[in-house]
Formats: sequence, C-alpha cells, structure tokens
Amino acid sequence: METLWNLFCQIFFNSSEILDIVLAALYMAGVWGLLQKSGLHGWQALIPGVREYQLARCAGREPEGRVYSIVTVLQILLAIISLMLPLDVEALDDPEVLDALLNRLLILSVISIPLTITRFIYGIRVWSGLIQVYGQRKRWMLLCLLRYTMWIPAMLWGFLPRYQPSWKVEDFRAEMARLATSGSARVMDKGLTVNLNKRTVSEFFQKKTLLRDIHMNIPQGHMVLLLGGSGAGKTTFLNAINGYEKADAEVMLNGNNMYTQYKKMQYEVGFVPQSEMMRGKDTVLNTLLDAASLRLPKDVSPRLRRERVNEVMDIFGLKPVQNNLVEKLSGGQKKRLSISMEFISNPSLFILDEPDSGLDGVMARELFVQLRKIADTGKIVIVITHTPDRVIDLFDDVIVLAKDSARTGRLAYYGSIEEARQFFQRDTMEQIVKSVNRREEGGDGLADEFVMKFAGRAENGAEVQYV
Repeated sequence: METLWNLFCQIFFNSSEILDIVLAALYMAGVWGLLQKSGLHGWQALIPGVREYQLARCAGREPEGRVYSIVTVLQILLAIISLMLPLDVEALDDPEVLDALLNRLLILSVISIPLTITRFIYGIRVWSGLIQVYGQRKRWMLLCLLRYTMWIPAMLWGFLPRYQPSWKVEDFRAEMARLATSGSARVMDKGLTVNLNKRTVSEFFQKKTLLRDIHMNIPQGHMVLLLGGSGAGKTTFLNAINGYEKADAEVMLNGNNMYTQYKKMQYEVGFVPQSEMMRGKDTVLNTLLDAASLRLPKDVSPRLRRERVNEVMDIFGLKPVQNNLVEKLSGGQKKRLSISMEFISNPSLFILDEPDSGLDGVMARELFVQLRKIADTGKIVIVITHTPDRVIDLFDDVIVLAKDSARTGRLAYYGSIEEARQFFQRDTMEQIVKSVNRREEGGDGLADEFVMKFAGRAENGAEVQYV
C-alpha cells in the first residue's frame, strides 16, 4: 500500500513527503485560479504535463510550454521507475545484485540531472512571461522558482481580485482572428500579388502555424526590404513566394500563378540564398555558363547563352575576372557572382537573403546600388539584410513580419519607408525590428500591438486593396 501511495503522489504531486504534498496542492489550487483568469479550464491544473503547458499558454510562452510539459512528465516517469526498483535487503549481499542496482540508479541520475536543469530553465521562461502578463516586478521571480514558495504567487495571482492578467488566452486569439484579413489583395496584371492565408507544419502532434494572413501587392520596379526578428518567418515567407515551400496561398506574378504554373514561372524568379553554392576550382566564366545551362530554357541556343553570360558579367563588373578561379575572388566578387548566377535568367522577381553578409560598408553599398539599378529596369527586388539603415535610402517599401503571442509570423506592416517610421514611431529600421521583437530577445515586446494595429488599418482598406 505504501508503494501505491508513493506512486499516486509522484503522478499527481511529483512528491511523496507530506509537506511537499501540501505545498503542491496549494500550488495546483493557485494554478487552477490562474488558468480560469486566463479563460482556460481550471481543472487542467490537476494533470501533470497539461498543467505546465496551459500555464505557459497563459504566459504567452506556448512553445516553451511544450518542452516544459514533456520534461515534467519524464521526471515523473523517472521517479516512478526509481520507486519500482526491487529492493531486497538480503539480496544486496550479492555483489552482482548490488552492482546491477547501483548501475540502474546511476543511469536514472544521469538522465535526471539534464531534465532538472531543463525544467528549471523553462520554468524561468514561463514565470517571466506570467510576471509580464500580470504586470508585476521581476523580483517576484525569487518566489516563483523556489520549491517551497512558488505556491505563494500562484495563490495570490490566482485568487486575489487585484491581480488580473493583461489578456486572456481565448479572448486574444478571438481578437486576432477577428482582425485577420478576410479579403484578399486584388491581383495585378503587372507586379507581385501575395494572398497567404497560412503556412503550417506538423509539430508536437499538432499543426503549428508558421505564417498567416499576409496580403499585399508589390508593383514592378520596387525594391522592398523584408524585416523581422529571428523566427518571425522571413525565410518561410520567401520560400512560399517563390514556390519552394507551398503554403495555403495564391501567389501571382504578372498575372501568372506561381503554384499552378510553377514550371513556367521558375525562370521568372531568381533566389540568392545567404550561403554561396559555387565550386572553388571553376572559373567565373564556366560557373556562369553552367548556371546558364540550368537557369535558361532548354531551347535557348549555346550562342544566346554565351551572349547572356557576357551581358550579366558586364552588369556586375565580372568581365575582368572571368578567367579567375572562384576561390581566388574577393568576398565582394563572390557575392556578385552568386547574384549573377540567378540573374542569368533575367527574372521578373529577384529575392536575396542577406546578400551583404560578410561585406564591409563600402562593398555592401556598391552591391545595393547595383540591386537598385536592377529594380529600376522594372524588376521586383526583395531583400533581407541585418544592416538595413546604411542602405535604406535605396528601398521603396518595407515588409515587417513579427511573431504574435502564439508565435505565429504575422504582417506587422507593409508600405513605404517614411510611413513605416510614422507607423512605428521609430526613426530607424533597427529600432522597428527591436519594437516587435520579444522582450526575452532584447526587444520591446510590441508585436501583438502592431500586428493588430496594421490588421485594423488593412481591414479598413488603408494599406492594401481588397476585392
């Protein structure tokens, strides 16, 4: 019976001591109140794993809650296994039995240590979120993390009327859903039209939404800056645009559907990734000739391919080094060569992921001036860069993506550079990114506010045209 009681206590209270059980019960009662205040079912506080996950949702830390809940369940399972180990005192006189028991205990201890550390770290993240949600000072963290005092903030915040969360989980989601753009950007005959409803992946036995509700028109001849903090979905957004990773979306380029007409449109899109994929032992000329054979339609003659290669080398200043090996080129020359490989097909849409990575200010400026010239020929150029302010005068528009409280990439702004400064009340692009980044990432944590603000403007037709 004692073993069964210990198992019961480990499963529901993660403890077998009377004092620990009492404190754990007080903690669960407090979490019950916290969940109810956030619009969730209070009884979920009674279920280990579920309790931690739902508490994280209240804190706006749902991804952390998944890890937090899994680690909690694993710790309980380890405790149960340790209690179920046979302990025959007389058998311990046998060295083999003793060694086997000690080995099992050692294995359990080795597994338990990283789980304990992980749970502590994610506990900090969850409780720091709750402190923000309840508008309390950081010094509350001392009570939140200590085993014998964590019930105090749980009970106070859970049951005292003076402590109220700044938002409720379900109310927030309903509000975000209400402000989701229900219309779609009008398809233009010339230019890029993006109507992305959502982009999802399977994770943690459920679908996770990476992006949602992004609608915009980008005219021809525009050079557009794509901003967003780490994990905001910039690369996912670009992959959805160029058809590499299809989303629940309609992407139209000059009146043609990127998804249903992909084979036809693949020559109309040039994508330059951050990493350079070139063979160092090839010459510049051979590298571009190989790119031409891949990027140009098969019915293009060798003579026309060579003419196009020469034309691109002239545009990007690579003619003087056409016979040099790629590995002998400078950083700036390698970047220009990487861009030239994609520009061979003369794409209508040109996408570049950090083309200035590793370049100094002068070389980066020169590169962006060249991209500006490309846009001025009627192309659409979309660029990700982590140093936007040194070349911001060369851009027409800016797209700002941000993670909302559900960690979904949302459109926080799309429009001109000057209007962006007014919209965010920030002078620089770096300050704009900081404003939408989460607080634990060094930002201001205002993503939800700006997402809803822009969604409200778009709903009234201020930013994009709807049909």
